[in-house]
Amino acid sequence: MGDLWGGTAAMLVALPSAIAFGVAIMAPLGGALGAQGAMAGMLGAIALGLVVPVLGGSTRLVTAPCAPAAAVLAALAAGFAHAGMPTAEVLWLLALIGLLAGVMQIALGWVGIGRLIRYVPFPVVSGYLSGVGLIIIGSQLPNLLGVDAGQGLLHALQQPAAWRWESVLIGSAVAAAMLLMPLLTKAIPAPILALLAGMLCYGALAWADPALRTVAHNPMLVGTLGSAGADLLGTLGMAWPSADFLNRETLVQVAMPALTLALLLSIDTLKTCVVIDAMSDSTHDSNRELIGQGVGNIASALLGGIPGAGTMGASLINISSGGSTKLSGFVAGVASLLALVLLAPLIAWVPVAALAAILIVTGFRMIDRHSLSFFYAPDTRLDFMVIVAVIVVALWGSLVAASSVGVALAILLFIREHSRVSVVRGRTEGAHVFTRRLHGPHAAGAEDADGYGAVVIELQGNLFFGTASQLHAALEPEVANHKYVILSMRRVQSLDVTATHVLEQIKNQLEKKDAFLVFCDIPKGLPSGLKMKRFLKETGVVQPTSKAFAFRQLAEALKWVQEREHPYCPVEFAPPASLEWKDMPVLAACAPDAVEALGQVLQLHSVAPGKKLIHHDRDPDSLYLVKSGSLGVELALHKKEHLRLAQVGPGDVFGSSGFFGDTHTVIEATALEVAEVYQLTRSQFDALAQQYGALATALMAAVARSTSLQMGNAVAQRGEAQP
Repeated sequence: MGDLWGGTAAMLVALPSAIAFGVAIMAPLGGALGAQGAMAGMLGAIALGLVVPVLGGSTRLVTAPCAPAAAVLAALAAGFAHAGMPTAEVLWLLALIGLLAGVMQIALGWVGIGRLIRYVPFPVVSGYLSGVGLIIIGSQLPNLLGVDAGQGLLHALQQPAAWRWESVLIGSAVAAAMLLMPLLTKAIPAPILALLAGMLCYGALAWADPALRTVAHNPMLVGTLGSAGADLLGTLGMAWPSADFLNRETLVQVAMPALTLALLLSIDTLKTCVVIDAMSDSTHDSNRELIGQGVGNIASALLGGIPGAGTMGASLINISSGGSTKLSGFVAGVASLLALVLLAPLIAWVPVAALAAILIVTGFRMIDRHSLSFFYAPDTRLDFMVIVAVIVVALWGSLVAASSVGVALAILLFIREHSRVSVVRGRTEGAHVFTRRLHGPHAAGAEDADGYGAVVIELQGNLFFGTASQLHAALEPEVANHKYVILSMRRVQSLDVTATHVLEQIKNQLEKKDAFLVFCDIPKGLPSGLKMKRFLKETGVVQPTSKAFAFRQLAEALKWVQEREHPYCPVEFAPPASLEWKDMPVLAACAPDAVEALGQVLQLHSVAPGKKLIHHDRDPDSLYLVKSGSLGVELALHKKEHLRLAQVGPGDVFGSSGFFGDTHTVIEATALEVAEVYQLTRSQFDALAQQYGALATALMAAVARSTSLQMGNAVAQRGEAQP
């Protein structure tokens, strides 16, 4: 029943407009074709209403002849007529343009262009919604005042003497019914009751004024839908006089107008679909909708009708009247057909002011008043400006231009937002890295390296043209002071050509001073599907003969640096790949029975790359001995920020915050590669300490050294971060 009411109400809104659009298209060809244009408008409404809902991808959309089609075809008709083209040829070319526009819409849907509408940001949709609402209000106010709408809103407001109090009275009664009827009953849609109220109000006025009892030449009524000679067969005969003009020159002549019309109709339809989804909490299939619209426009052209698109006013009336499925759009087409055959006399008595009042109330409801609050919050003020810009361009330009401006501004907001996020997550001097990673407990007493002139920088986020300058500013100072600039790419989410150009510039600067740019922790694939390592090679950043190299893991990059700088380093200076618990350096001076007791309570865990051994909300009271692999130890800060403390490997010992009873400081540990660790809980440690004091002392001393190095790294990094 809701679909029946919705489709019928939508027809009452769409059909008069379709008739007006048809007359406007035929007007440049001579007044005698006015009735022909009215019939073409009705045929377009019938064809589109019957075909598009069946094949389209929106549940509540009503398709009918629209303003963009009328504007384009009327201009073309005027141009053809001015060039002296016979009327029959003009009509044929107009029909051919509509047919080709439908074919192009099918092609757009087939290749997937419709999916692009999903990426329209909410501020653009909000501004478009509000802009359309204001346009509807502005276009219908002259009808509500009883003034010729063709003269424009400003002229109508400046001529109060031309206002008709009867129209104002009818419109006020309809608007009041639209607002109050839902409070009394929801069994019948408010627009239907409001329309009946408007017709009853007009009937009362006509009872008092005999001049209002006629339809002919009565500007307050929709009027007679057809006239003599404007029948279906006549329309078909004039639209398709012959096919002799179908040749290459004709197709070239109409190709560009058809493409323009196809794009305008597609944009108008998809934008209407977005608005409908926002108002009814539904979703649509954009590509399927384009295909359905294309087939509908082809059918309209073949029947001698004018093309159209998903119309905002009729669709909103459909929703507010209870339409909820595709059946409502089909009912609108059937109702248009019945109106042509049976109900022309009744529709003729519908007051124009009543339809105007319904659309004005609907337009007011479309305005997104909630978005006004965006102005008062600093974080959303720019989004508010996007909404205002879309509304302004929609009112003083066009809806297509408004959409383009809104999307462009939204892209700038996206770039600004992502440019604020630092692309550098952490920075560690080589001296800290190599002291802990390559020396550590395996080179006690060895000469402490200066880090071989290396620096490890962990990048993060999106490396694209919006953050390219930030990336260059972060890396350029490292060129002068380091021989090896090692970039960890593990947390990089995206990479584009502009960012790789910056990396190539840094590589060239390093190459001039015989230095190297080293990549490590390169993910196999980014969320976008891009293969980063291959992309770095294809863009020329990493080449076999250049000063840039790529390694799978940081450990491999550090090993490569060490071998270049210290090729004769004894094997014992490199940490073993794996250590059993009994071979841990920390236990070297402990009694065998103590070591054996420790081994009986240790629990072995395997941690996959990227997985957390210690998480901020899962902080076990344990200490860990690393058997193999490597882990990154970090300090969890506020707002999801982290500070890299150390990178631990085989033989290293570290403890969680809970092991020391610390409930405020949160230490996290993440596997950088496949890692195996032995876990010793605090209760197990306390039990061992009562019997093996030397073992407990050795473990605590190792944890103390580890914690001291971590704090030293933290202080160094925080100091480097200061301006």
